[in-house]
Amino acid sequence: MRAAWTLALLTTLSAEPAFTAVAVPSTWVLLPLLLVMYGAGVLLIREAVVRFGGGLPSLVALGLAYQLAEDGLGLQALHSPDMYDAADWGLRALGINWTYWESQIGIHVVLSVVLPVMIADLIFPHLRERPYLRTGGLTATGSLALPGVLGLRFFISATEDPGYRTPTGWTLTYLAGIALPAWLALRVLPRRRRRPGARRDRKAPHPFVVGFVPLYLTMAFLTTLLPLGLEGDPLLDDTMTKPFLLVVAAVTAIPCAWLAARSGTAGNWSDVHRLWLAGGILVSHTAFMMPGSLTSFLVGLVATGLEVLALRALARHLRQPNAAPAPAPGRTW
Repeated sequence: MRAAWTLALLTTLSAEPAFTAVAVPSTWVLLPLLLVMYGAGVLLIREAVVRFGGGLPSLVALGLAYQLAEDGLGLQALHSPDMYDAADWGLRALGINWTYWESQIGIHVVLSVVLPVMIADLIFPHLRERPYLRTGGLTATGSLALPGVLGLRFFISATEDPGYRTPTGWTLTYLAGIALPAWLALRVLPRRRRRPGARRDRKAPHPFVVGFVPLYLTMAFLTTLLPLGLEGDPLLDDTMTKPFLLVVAAVTAIPCAWLAARSGTAGNWSDVHRLWLAGGILVSHTAFMMPGSLTSFLVGLVATGLEVLALRALARHLRQPNAAPAPAPGRTW
């Protein structure tokens, strides 16, 4: 149970207190609801992937489904013209906030799902390929995930955009959009899963490089789509057309994913590389929220300091003799 609670806390802290709450302190009031939504949802995803024998592709696919459940069904922010003023951040067409949608795909798949699972694996290496929960715990987790999404609808969406309802057709589309990646993640991808051997002829960059490149690209991705610190207009709003900014953001994110996947097959890829990869993204996403105000800067400074201290503590843990068994060859996360 300790590993399960750790993952629930990690995903909640990564998604909100270390990100949104830096610029919007009122987010802390919603922490109990967010713990249920993020904690139960991501824990359920991780357990499903492990039990069905999936890997990183399955985790990403369920992360996409999770993002649709949260932003499409819960917050209704993908369609609402007023929620968070997201319609003003970029492209809105056919009733959809496309810029907001793309930003949330990156944020939730990486920061809410993949990174917390990666860090939990570093903390509990002996459980990397094993379930955290027994059947009863899994059932309880699943029973909390749905109320978490409903809580977004009735506590956040109803407050930020009272009276708004996503069109029925789009609600059905979101449900199908959740079911399809879930089916792929649990039924198709596990059958096609391969465990590539480590490439002895390929070397991963120095851990500092593995941390710095994602740090830079995370900031570039967020800055392309969202206002710095969620204040004002996006930094590049007047430099390119809104549709082209979506392309630029995607082109920014893809090299980061490619670098991580390619480096993960290198013969010298290690948990230290994973730690730097996670640390670069985490520090960058917190720093993105700091320019909004003096309060945001100070809160972000404290949050970044705590992240660095936690990462250093985990690094010391990884250096302990026999702290972690050798991970599966070629595994990035």
